[in-house]
Amino acid sequence: MPLYDAWGRPVRTADLKRGGQSAPTVTGARQVWGEDVAGGLTPQGLAALLREAETPGPGAAEAYVDLAEQVEERYLHYLGVLSTRKRAVAQIPIRVEPASDDAEDVRDAELGQEILDRDTIEAEIIDVLDAVGKGYSVCEIDWETSERDWRPRRLCYRLPRWFSYDRETGTRLQVRDGGGWSDLRPWSHVVHETAAKSGLPIRGGLARMAAWAWLLAGYTTRGWARFVEAYGHPMRLGRYPPGATEKERDVLLHAVRNIAGDAAATIPEGMTIEFIEDRTVQGRSEVYREFLRYVDDRISIIVLGQTLTTEPGESGSYSMAQVHDRVRHDIERADARALAATLRRDLVIPTIALNHGPRDRYPRVVIEREPSTDLALLSQALERLVPLGLRVRADEVRTRMRLSEPGEDDEVLTAPAAPEPDPDGEPVPAAALAAEAGGRAALARVVEAIDADEWRSLAAPLVEPILARAADDPDGLLADLGSVYPALDADALTERLARILFVADFWARLEDQ
Repeated sequence: MPLYDAWGRPVRTADLKRGGQSAPTVTGARQVWGEDVAGGLTPQGLAALLREAETPGPGAAEAYVDLAEQVEERYLHYLGVLSTRKRAVAQIPIRVEPASDDAEDVRDAELGQEILDRDTIEAEIIDVLDAVGKGYSVCEIDWETSERDWRPRRLCYRLPRWFSYDRETGTRLQVRDGGGWSDLRPWSHVVHETAAKSGLPIRGGLARMAAWAWLLAGYTTRGWARFVEAYGHPMRLGRYPPGATEKERDVLLHAVRNIAGDAAATIPEGMTIEFIEDRTVQGRSEVYREFLRYVDDRISIIVLGQTLTTEPGESGSYSMAQVHDRVRHDIERADARALAATLRRDLVIPTIALNHGPRDRYPRVVIEREPSTDLALLSQALERLVPLGLRVRADEVRTRMRLSEPGEDDEVLTAPAAPEPDPDGEPVPAAALAAEAGGRAALARVVEAIDADEWRSLAAPLVEPILARAADDPDGLLADLGSVYPALDADALTERLARILFVADFWARLEDQ
């Protein structure tokens, strides 16, 4: 049965075995050595470069993707936040879910999970996520067929300047070859695209925005360096006495000019050097610092959607950082879902079809973090709700707490055994109860130590007058309840409850200490 890719193009397995469609060459069209397009770039030059990148036609984006690469190398803050975004997604667990419970679908999912559990997959995913900055990335699949099964040996990263979008639609990626430009072979590459905004794919990368920030930061840094060079040291003023010769004045001038760098100088006797501090220099230098901080904050917002998880600053707070971190997780989830769709389309489906034949339905790739569980909050909720009758599955609680089911021979933790009652039938002493458990457990055990008959006797002075009045005149009980109240005697019950609370409070305080 013929095989077709996601766009309906027929797949030729002979081409896949041959491979190397986008591999580098020494003297051909795809050489690894590029040009420095970032050196000496001006605002006018950057604008022209970005306009050229979005012009329809092969080769238009070559200078742009080279610039995107060089901006990552030269703009350290951008490199840091971009790497954070890519590595956060690359470390999320990947699972492949079968299309159904049928044995065939389960077997397909197991094959997909196998190829995504390779040791090199995390590094390969980081290469795939190069599209976050540049808008697209291409990794060629090196297929392994030595055992008559198709397996991806590795994903080979290819330089983005070897690829370009077609002139007609601006959405179909083509590769440079000796004869010009040609379409990528089906199932030969993993092509990932990201879009910071809607529009042409070449305009969806973050590098278009980061390039302007890098240019502004570069001009500011150079200005700051010149400022520090001129005003970073106090002004040196040399004084020479009347009658100093020209040679002596030259010696003094030379000493004044070089004392900052050498931190030492010799001058003739009678001459002096004064250091004049300018108190306003520090304030003027803060302008450069604040502008660079502003530019870095814009980059953090562009890449991560927020700033407080990278640089809290003076006005940051833990609660604000938590909110901003959730914004970053929203971006992470979007990146993960887009990556999962790409891996399913370009890697999982081809592997399954090449090995098991075409399917009507294929497994689903899921890249998401397991929801975190507040164990203390869960324990408190179970402690309060289970005694009220809430039924909870034990295996679900183990899953939330990441605990496995114990086997028959495993040693397991158990609740402390209840103390044996006193042979004379007296209630268990409070000291023995509290020695076994804390304040709350002590309270429960003390209450349990009072049997039902004793509770009835303690509650009788409160209940019997009401029951007697109800027996005489049940209809008039509510209307005449006020006359019954003075006859109620709660002294015995109050004293016993006070003793119970005292014991519980005592042992709770003792535990705290």
